Amino acid sequence: MGVTLSSPTRSDRSWAQLLVQLLRFCLVGGLNTFIDLMIFNILLWTFPTQFVHRLIFYNSVAYLLGAINSFCWNKLWTFKQRRQTSKGEVARFAAVTILGILCNDTLLWFATRLLAMFSVSGFLWSNVAKIAAIAGTVALSFIGMRFSVFTQNKKAMVTIPPPSNPHLFITPRSLSVILPAYNEEAVISDTVSTILSKLITWTDDFEIIVVNDGSKDRTGAIVTELSATDSRIRLITHPVNRGYGAALVTGFESVTKETAFFMDSDGQFDISELVHFFPLIEEYDAVLGYRINRQDSWMRKLNAWCWKQLVSFMFGIHVRDVDCAFKLYRSEFFLTHRLETRGAMINTEILYKFARSGYTYTEVGVHHLPRRAGQATGAKPAVILRALRELFVYAGKWYREENNYSQE
Repeated sequence: MGVTLSSPTRSDRSWAQLLVQLLRFCLVGGLNTFIDLMIFNILLWTFPTQFVHRLIFYNSVAYLLGAINSFCWNKLWTFKQRRQTSKGEVARFAAVTILGILCNDTLLWFATRLLAMFSVSGFLWSNVAKIAAIAGTVALSFIGMRFSVFTQNKKAMVTIPPPSNPHLFITPRSLSVILPAYNEEAVISDTVSTILSKLITWTDDFEIIVVNDGSKDRTGAIVTELSATDSRIRLITHPVNRGYGAALVTGFESVTKETAFFMDSDGQFDISELVHFFPLIEEYDAVLGYRINRQDSWMRKLNAWCWKQLVSFMFGIHVRDVDCAFKLYRSEFFLTHRLETRGAMINTEILYKFARSGYTYTEVGVHHLPRRAGQATGAKPAVILRALRELFVYAGKWYREENNYSQE
């Protein structure tokens, strides 16, 4: 079975959502047009003129006031952006508005030049030119608002403090927690026990899936003992080490709950910070963590930066921390999409297919803690070479499949 690069159901939903947004945008645009024309005509009636440069000034003032109204209505109603307005959002809105004013003024100038050849009254002539300019700017304004100002897909990045009282929030969704583990006998018991103690305060419908990826120590035996005391702890064992990506895929294929969260078993993340993800998963299809003050060697940080630039160039993935092992997804994605990579490429594959299928996500900062025991394997030459091989092999495969899909 080939990889699914686009879900028809999801695509239909995306188009329907876009059409609803366009309809709401047009309704808001009608109100904006009324405000725009009203201000324009008040200025024109109070200070009559047929000079083009003065008409352009009136037009710019009227357009700006209409745009401010547009920002408020489109933010809260059209694109349903409930979060606090950011400086970046205002800056992007200002840029789109300035571009819209320039476009509107240019169209007004051309229209007045054209209409000046006909024998019509100055007032009528000015309003016809104004309406023509408004009509010519609508498409530009919608595209700018939808894909620049009020972005629904990435990237509302949030930095969170350590939770003061994580017991105050209970998620309404069931939750699967996936823990890939390889030779983690020193920390696996504490990790699983801590997660269990937090989850029982947040939801009564959860499971903890530990994927023992061919560990040579007592990792599997320890989890077996834990699962005997609580049936919500599940152990899945790979007889031999198959790689980080393979462990995650096994976990994703085994989830039975509405949402799927994964983190490493080495104790470098605090499960308490997951409480900040729950409200966001109601608005987005995934919440991606990124590491604050990453506690790794300079070599691993350099490798991570180079990898990030490479996958950004190859796949257009622009996230802050591609491989951060602290992410929450709606499980629907893993039930409808087949994952192919089995090494360190796995997070890149998930994000690539996730974005291409029209799913939405946001990013949240989480604290990264020093490793307490065990040894990291991500910087081993064999792991890096496997990731690079998968990168180029699957990049070519997915590009061909995407081209074939677009031609069907």
